[in-house]
Amino acid sequence: MSSYTATVSWERGNQDFLDNEYSRGHEWRFDGGLTVPASASPDLVPRPKSVAANVDPEEAFVASLSSCHMLFFLSLAQRRKIAVDRYTDEAIGYLEENGDGKMAMTRVVLRPKCEYAGAAPDAATLERLHHRAHELCFIANSVTSEIVTEILS
Repeated sequence: MSSYTATVSWERGNQDFLDNEYSRGHEWRFDGGLTVPASASPDLVPRPKSVAANVDPEEAFVASLSSCHMLFFLSLAQRRKIAVDRYTDEAIGYLEENGDGKMAMTRVVLRPKCEYAGAAPDAATLERLHHRAHELCFIANSVTSEIVTEILS
């Protein structure tokens, strides 16, 4: 078993809290030492209470799924001697009402696009690699959202 640590911290400072105008800006600190500025999504909490430049939980959710999928895909490609030069995924997550009437990240669409050293694998090989990467992804195995992969290359 492995464990992972993230410390989330927020401070009121001199803001009035009870008027509901306080900033939702906060920090995420990870066990490796990285600090990431975070906030509520400006789509959900209007500015200036949210900080648009900061990462919000919904974006982080999408990024974690995309990153996990990518890391497994790269590992699988390497084992098959497929040299990947570049991997880009402009993933999209959808926050909407689920079947229980609750707001949820119901679907994430991964859209990986790769560049290869040499010839690109055929479509069937890419489909198998991405399917297996999805099966192996720890994050995908941990959520109930629909995860779709639209292979761009």
